[in-house]
Amino acid sequence: MRVGAFVLAAQFPGQGQGEVLHRSVRTAEVAEEAGLDSVWVAEHHFVPYGVCPSAVTLAALMLGRTRRLRVGTAVSVLPSTHPVALGEQAALLHLTSDGRFTLGVGRGGPWVDLEVFGGGLDAYENHFPQDLDLLRRWLTEPRVGTAGPAGPGAAGERYGFREVAVVPRPSEALDGDGTGPEVIVACTSPASVRLAAERGLPMLLGMHCGDEDKAEMVALWRRTARAAGHSPEAGHVSAGVCQLADRTADARETLLKAMPGWFKQGLDAHVTVDGRKRAMRDPVTYTELLCDLHPVGTPELAADRLAATSERTGITRFALLTEGSGDLAATEENLRRIGAEVVPRLG
Repeated sequence: MRVGAFVLAAQFPGQGQGEVLHRSVRTAEVAEEAGLDSVWVAEHHFVPYGVCPSAVTLAALMLGRTRRLRVGTAVSVLPSTHPVALGEQAALLHLTSDGRFTLGVGRGGPWVDLEVFGGGLDAYENHFPQDLDLLRRWLTEPRVGTAGPAGPGAAGERYGFREVAVVPRPSEALDGDGTGPEVIVACTSPASVRLAAERGLPMLLGMHCGDEDKAEMVALWRRTARAAGHSPEAGHVSAGVCQLADRTADARETLLKAMPGWFKQGLDAHVTVDGRKRAMRDPVTYTELLCDLHPVGTPELAADRLAATSERTGITRFALLTEGSGDLAATEENLRRIGAEVVPRLG
C-alpha cells in the first residue's frame, strides 16, 4: 500500500493565509522525512476552504523541496484553465522532477470561478470530456491541433487552433519510459466513473465516500474499462482523513474541535455562478462522519481501517488529510506518527 498526505491548504478561523500555505509546504517536507509515498494538492478559488488557487504551482514548489516524494494535483480544475496551458505545465514538471509528478484533473463545481475565468457554465456542464481528451493528446502526441475540414474548432471543441508543436514533449525525459505524467480523474458520479474508465484513467475518490460506495465505483470502472478494451486494474486513489492519538477519543476530539469551524467558514463562502441553491452539510455531523469512515484514532485502528478499505475496494493508494487539527506542530507530529506507526503495519 502507498500512503500519502492530502493538502487542502485549509484556512481555519483566525489563521492568516501565509500561515496556511507555510503549513502546506511543510506537509510535503515532513511527509518525505516520515517516509510517506506522496502528497496531493487541492485547488480552490476565492474561498478559505482552501487557499491554494493553483495546485500545479504549489506542486512545483513541493517537487523542488523534495527528492523522493511523488506530488500530484487533487485536482487541477479543467473548466477553469486551458487544457494546453495545463498540459505544458504538467510536461514541464514531469521532465524536471524525474517523473515524480501526477496530474489529477476534475470538473470542479458550478462556482463563480467559471464566470471569473471565462469558461462559463457550459464548460462545466458539457465540455469536460473534450477538454480532457485535448489535454491527453497534448501529453502523448508530438503535434496537436483542433482544426477539422471546416477549420479550427469546427468539430465542436471549446478551443479551436491550428496544429502546433508540443514543447517540451513529456516523452523526452532523460530517465523515463517514454510516457508522459500519470493522469488521474476525480470521480463523484457514475458518469465521471465511466468517463475515466473509457479512457483507462485511474480515479481519485473523495473523502465523503465510504468503502461501500467506493467499491461500487471501482466495480463500475472495471466493467467499463474492460468493455473499452483497457485493463480492469488501475492505481485508484482514495482520499480520507487521518488523525492519530494514543486514544481514539482524543483523535476524534481534536478534529471535532477544529474542523467544524473550518467547514462552516470555508463551505459557506462558495458562490454558485448561476444562483442555484446548495444543500450545505452540517459541519459537526460531517466531521463525525469523516471520523467514522477514516483512520481517526490509535495507530492500530488507523492501520486496520486502511487495510479494510483496501480489502473491500481493491484500492491501494491513499491521500490522507493530516491538517485537520489546524495546527502546524500537530500536523507535523501526525505525519511522523503515520510514517512510524501506521505505514509499517501495512506491510
